[in-house]
Amino acid sequence: MGDYVICATAGNGAIRAYAATTSELVQHAREIHHTSPVASAALGRMLTAAAMMGTMLKGESDLLTLQIRCLGPLKGIVVSGDCHGRVKGYVFNPGVDIPEKYPGKLDVGGAIGEGYLSVIKDIGLKEPYAGRIQLVSGEIAEDLTYYFAQSEQTPSSVGLGVLVDTNTSIRQAGGFIIQLMPEATEEMISKLEQRLNTIPYMTDLLDMGKTPEDVLEMILGDMDLHILDKITPSYYCNCSRERVSKALISIGKEELEKMIREDHKANLHCHFCGKEYDFTEEELKALLEAAK
Repeated sequence: MGDYVICATAGNGAIRAYAATTSELVQHAREIHHTSPVASAALGRMLTAAAMMGTMLKGESDLLTLQIRCLGPLKGIVVSGDCHGRVKGYVFNPGVDIPEKYPGKLDVGGAIGEGYLSVIKDIGLKEPYAGRIQLVSGEIAEDLTYYFAQSEQTPSSVGLGVLVDTNTSIRQAGGFIIQLMPEATEEMISKLEQRLNTIPYMTDLLDMGKTPEDVLEMILGDMDLHILDKITPSYYCNCSRERVSKALISIGKEELEKMIREDHKANLHCHFCGKEYDFTEEELKALLEAAK
């Protein structure tokens, strides 16, 4: 089963639902960043959330960024996504290694610890929309559930999971987001709560061979479930030499002159994909002329 995200409605439009399987893109991220199992799980959950939340964006050029800054040994996570399901991200301390919560259960909350989650949406307005909450548990799904309720006033249930195999590769990754619209009835809410409290973990369901459609069917099957769209997410970084050159120009004339005088070259590293960009002294002088 390849990666994909489905978008759906239920309850005659009173419920919005998203579900995803993302094992391949999370594995790709693990290979790029050489993450430890617990860092893979944390980054994978954030990438999966961004893949689903990106589909909520309306405009072709809209961008979503999720950031966690924390006191735990992971230090932080940055992930971004767009409406096409293209995501990228990195963790601040990819090699973090802490004991399991219990046998077979990685302690993502312990790796993250206390901190803040920020959600930034660049939707073409003068200033990006930004919402920030204090982390509830550091397990990410619960934190996003709290974010939706507090910052977007949308009662939601978020489930995210990454199953890391014994060889540290990604065996399963996926998630769901269920959101209640204002017209949701008490009966719908009660039924949803009951099912969400008894449903197995997302990674267990995927490991049983269940698809995102199966998962939504289990939760919303008798509530007029309609699949609206299916998107293939991917790990995608849009860095390029041209973009890096513009970034160098943007640091200003003085900083460029200092770089030329002291280092005679520059090496820039993309945090998202690991690519290295080298600039010679002559190339920096050309950028300096452009900066003037």
